[in-house]
Amino acid sequence: MKGNAEWALALVMASEGGCVDDPADPGGCTHFGITQMTLSEVRGHPVSRSDVLALTVSEATSIYRTRYWDKMRADDLPSGLDYVVFDASVNSGFKQASLWLQSALEAPRDGVIGPMTLALAEKADVSRVIQTYCDLRLAALRKLPTFNRFGRGWESRVERVRRDALAFAHHSAPSPPPLQKELITMEQTQSIFQSRTVWSNIIGFGAFILSLTGHGASLDTGQLTDSIMQVITAGSFVASTLFRILSTKKVAV
Repeated sequence: MKGNAEWALALVMASEGGCVDDPADPGGCTHFGITQMTLSEVRGHPVSRSDVLALTVSEATSIYRTRYWDKMRADDLPSGLDYVVFDASVNSGFKQASLWLQSALEAPRDGVIGPMTLALAEKADVSRVIQTYCDLRLAALRKLPTFNRFGRGWESRVERVRRDALAFAHHSAPSPPPLQKELITMEQTQSIFQSRTVWSNIIGFGAFILSLTGHGASLDTGQLTDSIMQVITAGSFVASTLFRILSTKKVAV
């Protein structure tokens, strides 16, 4: 539906993530889900891996809009169903995404979203079609030879799409689009160093180092017990700091 593109684009970009170069992935090196082959086609000439890694959010968004959202005629599909079809086209290609839609609508299957398919979508029970579409997509993904490697992530993605699409179909406010992972990492770093716990532990550990070294003086036997206790205390500072950092990361994610 018109007006939904920005919402759907944000969710797809969040699912695709940043730079990925998994040898087991037939798509090869990708950035924001855009493959080297796709970027070459868009620019009209072969591109390098470094070109893919340098891809901007602005260009990636433009590619998604013209090559997927517009091509799938998502502006003409009901709310929720537009996102389901769009995400599938990004993940599995335009033709396959179109065939799943036509199967879910019980329409003639030619892999092209035309007037007949759109008319059936407009009259259909959108929630039912979304459920059927996601079930068809999952069934097809489970048959792929790379399912053992990527299946868990694919299943999680389809279930997220199902949930968000159904919410939007029922006119519920969708979840705010997630931030890019790079931005989340920056927020995590900021929250860690704003923590009073971390700073107090750093100060305490620094005080231990000063007392232990005695500004260069060596330890005598009488100081040994005190030094051992100080080591234990310092260890607790370090452990507490690490625990705080890990806990902050988990909350941010």
